This record gives sequence, structure tokens and C-alpha cells, in this order.
Amino acid sequence: MDKQEGRCGVKYADLHVHTSRSDGTFTPEQLVKEGLARGFSAIAITDHDTIEAIPQAQAAAQGTDLEVIPGIELTAQYESQEIHILGYFIDYKNEALLDKLKTVQLNRIERIYKIVNNLGEQGVNLNPQSVFDISGKGTAGRMHIARALVKEGWVATTAEAFRKYIGDKSPAYALGFNLSPLEAINLIKGAGGLAVLAHPYILHNDALIDEFCGYGLEGIEVYYPEHSQSMVNFYLDLAKKLNLLVTGGSDFHGSVKPEIKLGAIKIPIELVEKLRQSKR
Repeated sequence: MDKQEGRCGVKYADLHVHTSRSDGTFTPEQLVKEGLARGFSAIAITDHDTIEAIPQAQAAAQGTDLEVIPGIELTAQYESQEIHILGYFIDYKNEALLDKLKTVQLNRIERIYKIVNNLGEQGVNLNPQSVFDISGKGTAGRMHIARALVKEGWVATTAEAFRKYIGDKSPAYALGFNLSPLEAINLIKGAGGLAVLAHPYILHNDALIDEFCGYGLEGIEVYYPEHSQSMVNFYLDLAKKLNLLVTGGSDFHGSVKPEIKLGAIKIPIELVEKLRQSKR
């Protein structure tokens, strides 16, 4: 297994990872073990709309050389578009955050029913309970629907499920998030965290980034598996222009995205320190 500490003792971090408490397949403990095996100095758990994995992962990492940064990936809606806002160094015991997450998680459950209904209209009959059986205690999402579609033989892979049925602008796609980008940013900052825009290439409208800066956005995920080198260069320039912090991560999900390994995208620990310092 490749170690992620390079020449001259350079240390690395992966600031976008998911566990089985949302739509990943690794338990928090397994994720910590993988991070240690790969020689990381830090990972940020950024599960979708939940903080449940953070205390488990931090407990598993206690006494090791791996820092588990408490994070989250909040799902917001801007007009007809889904927006993901990452939060770093959050107080995951913050009452306002926890209270709002209860509502967001109910929205996610309602969305499952909407998408399953849309699938039915496409001739794909899926029982919602089969989705919840897969999500278990995790926050239910499209990846769980994709896994259910694979399990029941409607598609061969989760990637096909997204492409054919449930991806953005696909026939069975549904929104249904009641959190705006402004609310998501305020929620993260209210919990003492730093608000960062996830995978900006998905926006297809970079003018929105400037608008979100007006809401208090503090960073942008420049380094991401789907970002080409030209995109990375563009977002680096934009971050400098807008005075935004720079982050990056693999968006690791485990076996449901086997092509994306932990650390497929890694950033120097210096960028993590810049995040930390900006909180002070």
C-alpha cells in the first residue's frame, strides 16, 4: 500500500472522505485504519448531513499519528441546483447544528421516496425499504438508491444508476433540500467551522462562487478527482482573486467508488495549517 509521506518528510491530508454513516462503505474505525496504513497525517470526515462518525473516528485515532478533522458536507439547494458546502473544524456538538441536521435528514428521507416514485414512472419498481436497508443508520442518499438498483439487477454498476436514472438532470432525479447555501454557510460558521465550496466544477456557473463569497464562503475545493489540471489552475487563480482558502480531497466512498482510493487526491499538510490558522 502506498505511503503518502513523500521525500523530505512531506506530510499529506485528504480533506474529503465519507464513512458508512452516510454513503461510504468504510466504518469510521476502518477509515482510520486505512488512513494510518497510507501514512496520512490528517483526514477530514465530511459525511453528508451528519456528524455521527466523528467521535467514533477520533476515538479510533487517539494515540496515533493521524488527526481526524471534524467536518461535514451539507446539502443545499440554489434555485434548481444542488450545492454542497463542506465544513471544517466544526464543533460537532453544537446544538443549533444538531437541531438543523434532524430536519435535513428528514428531507433526505422524503427525497428517497420522491426518487423511488420517479423511478416507478420510468418502469423501474424499487421498494423504498430496500434503500433504507442498505443505508442502515447512515443518512440516506442517492448512492444507497444506486446500490439498491444494482442489488436488484436494474443496473450493473452504481455509475450506470447515476448515468441512466438518478444523476443530476436524469429522469428520476429530484431535489427537495430546504437548506439554502447562505443557511448552510451560516450553520457551519455558527458551529465554529470554516465553510468551503465542494467540487465547484459541478456548478457550471463560476459566477455563483463570487455570490457565495458574499454569504461568507471561506474556501474552495480546488483539488478534486474530476478537476483537470486546467480546472485546478483556474480555481487556484479564482481562490487568489477572491481571497479564498484552498482545500482538496478524494471524495472517498469505499467500495461503491472503487476507482477512487483514499488519497487519490491529497494535499500538503501546510494547506490544513492555513485552514486552522484562519480560525484563530
